[in-house]
Amino acid sequence: MIWVALLRGVNVSGSGKLPMAEFRLMLTGLDLGRAETYIQSGNAVFDSALEAGVLEPMIREAIAARFGFAPEVFILSPDEIGAAMTDHPFANAEQSRVHVFFLRQTPVLEDEVLRALAHPGDAWHAGPRRLTLHTPGGIGQSKLAVRLMKILPAPMTARNLRSIGAVQAMVAARV
Repeated sequence: MIWVALLRGVNVSGSGKLPMAEFRLMLTGLDLGRAETYIQSGNAVFDSALEAGVLEPMIREAIAARFGFAPEVFILSPDEIGAAMTDHPFANAEQSRVHVFFLRQTPVLEDEVLRALAHPGDAWHAGPRRLTLHTPGGIGQSKLAVRLMKILPAPMTARNLRSIGAVQAMVAARV
């Protein structure tokens, strides 16, 4: 089966240094087939017969042993990556302005709390184990984006639609 790994907090502000070439070699050493990575933020696609619940701790522990830190690892199926691209009302938005927060559980949030934090134009959509946030003014200008890190259930990792689309293309190239 094809799997996608999204890591949290790698190669950010000088911490969690994880060279992608070495990460690919590590994945291959774990008998994960055809390991590929996309950009430096910890996105990988590989083949494995193992289940997500086995792969997540296996990859996290291997990174800890080899690189000295243990990032959160989110393993997603091709269907979950596809849904992250399309299961929201922001299809016509600029892809760099739409971020998907991947979570271990589906978020339960109160709309009035989010509305109170939202910058004009910010919008969101909850889906299975993810929250999609549209910030037309940019994620750095959104108070809601900053607050989400505190109110969403941890752990989480986020990617914009441009990155998710590139990973989805890597998956599609394998089929």
